This record gives sequence, C-alpha cells and structure tokens, in this order.
Amino acid sequence: MARILVVDDSPTETHQLVNALARHGHQVLTAACGSDGIDIAAAEQPDVILMDVVMPGINGFQATRQLTKGEHTSHIPVIIVSSKSQDADRVWGERQGACGYLTKPVDDRLLIATVNQALAG
Repeated sequence: MARILVVDDSPTETHQLVNALARHGHQVLTAACGSDGIDIAAAEQPDVILMDVVMPGINGFQATRQLTKGEHTSHIPVIIVSSKSQDADRVWGERQGACGYLTKPVDDRLLIATVNQALAG
C-alpha cells in the first residue's frame, strides 16, 4: 500500500482518482490547489503525487517544478493527470520533472499501471 497525494481542484476528478486508488489498497491524501499540494507533499512525504495542470494560483506545471527541484520533495515521483493532451504539454510536463503524463479521463488500469511503475522507480 502506497501513500498517494492527489492534487486537483475538481471535486469530481479527485473523487474518481481517490476511488480508483483506494480500490487498489492505496492510502490517498488530497489537495485542491498547487500551493496546498506543495505544502502537503513536504509535510506528509507521499510515495507518489498525481498532479492536475489547470488550477488556480500555482498551476500544476509550476507545482511539479517546485516539488521535483525541492530539497525535501525531489525524491517523490510526480505524475501529471490533465485534460491538456497536446504533445507540447507532455514535453513541458517532463521538462518540469514529471515522470509520467496521463490524459483525463484516465482509464483505471492505466492509472494503476503508471502509479506502480513510478513506485518501482
């Protein structure tokens, strides 16, 4: 069982991700914006972070960059989960340090496979 932080401002998307992860035995933490996600990640040290892109305040790309470059959070894999599906978005996500990029709506099997891959290192 892994501890996974879901950072997404959509209650519907958060609910779907939490349910999929919980069904596979994971403990899930949530944050509704990028800045809260950064704070929770630093305090709770989750095993993986699922990061939305389009959020108020600090967007997911900015939050991912801060987390992957941060002294206390750089070891935590970040997977971007976004409705932005252009190749440029994927490339930009990787350049911010994300280890994966999933497009919404996310297939549960692909979500779990991607999380397991991130957990395996």
